[in-house]
Amino acid sequence: MLEGFYPKEYVGSTYEIDFESFYGSGYRGIIFDIDNTLVPHGMPADARAIALFGRLKKIGYHVTMLSNNKEPRVKMFCDAVDAPYIYKAGKPDPRNYTRACKEMGTDETNTLFVGDQIFTDVWGANKAGLYSILVKPIHPKEEIQIVLKRYLEKIVLYFYQRAQKRRRTNDRD
Repeated sequence: MLEGFYPKEYVGSTYEIDFESFYGSGYRGIIFDIDNTLVPHGMPADARAIALFGRLKKIGYHVTMLSNNKEPRVKMFCDAVDAPYIYKAGKPDPRNYTRACKEMGTDETNTLFVGDQIFTDVWGANKAGLYSILVKPIHPKEEIQIVLKRYLEKIVLYFYQRAQKRRRTNDRD
């Protein structure tokens, strides 16, 4: 029942992801959420984010930001990391995930999605058929509507982690 909300992977930080390995496996595009995925909510791109995007471009990735935020916030970040973007994306609607793939020249088979929220980021990526990676939020300070969703996310994460543990046990048997 909750499987549609489960990410393919759940990691501590965007900055821990082994993007080189994914590239070696055939992935060529990455769609990112911005707030609390790459920087704390509302903050500009920092040195770590700028370095990450430089690294991704050297590897050979196409990248796009997909945000439900308004254009001024998204543009400020994307100008600093030199990346295209789609603002007011309407996540979890899969249409703009698909649009981002088309704009990058990729498709659902070779595109990753990285975000910090289950009910917008991961659910939308899953509906679009993308490989979804959930990261822990960078900073606890968030807007009230996100704070409320985090309580529901804890329930989904509990069952996700339980299913992961069961799968690992079955794989060993």
